[in-house]
Amino acid sequence: MKIKLPVLVINLKEYEEVLGERALEVAKAAKKVIEKHDVSILVAPPPLVFSEVAKIVPTISQHIDPVESGSHTGAILAKEVKLMNGIGSLINHSEKKIPSEDIKKCVELCNKYDLISIVCARDSEEAKRLAAYGPDFIAVEPPELIGGDVSVSTAKPEVIKKTVENVKNTSPQTDVLCGAGVKTTEDVKKAIELGSKGVLVASGIVKSDDIEDAIENLVKGML
Repeated sequence: MKIKLPVLVINLKEYEEVLGERALEVAKAAKKVIEKHDVSILVAPPPLVFSEVAKIVPTISQHIDPVESGSHTGAILAKEVKLMNGIGSLINHSEKKIPSEDIKKCVELCNKYDLISIVCARDSEEAKRLAAYGPDFIAVEPPELIGGDVSVSTAKPEVIKKTVENVKNTSPQTDVLCGAGVKTTEDVKKAIELGSKGVLVASGIVKSDDIEDAIENLVKGML
């Protein structure tokens, strides 16, 4: 599956602010911005509201397991993401790390079910190694900056540049996203200038007093 670039990926995680039906309010705000600016925004909601969010906005899962259907209690399946009208998944987020062989299998499952694979990496070296699996995106997020007030594009611009270089040398078809501390129009603008094809955000949206305004401010950096 292909999407228009650049792209804004909003990971709702399991923040208190988006539990239950509150996740739908983020989805509705994102839909308004998509329609206003004709941009790509993907939302990764908590799993229990996945199907409801997918009725509103392009939706990806926060995680999938490296298995097909069967006796796997508690597993999140790529096939089911597809069946529930999802379009992709995060893989190997810093808060949900999985072994390399599982990452490879998850990318293969995404390919099988025509889902977008967004594999997260902590730095440019890990990004290079994981790019060998041929995901659609590598999202580089230095863990020490996640949830903070300083963005990766400001604090560590060299990480983005080196990640783009490493990934493209390994897997030319794989694009790079960046995340960690991204909260402003300028953060996004800098990231794209450094070669990123979009950003992965969470707290900068979820914890905002005005969700729609926060999303629009980030999208302005993509335009």
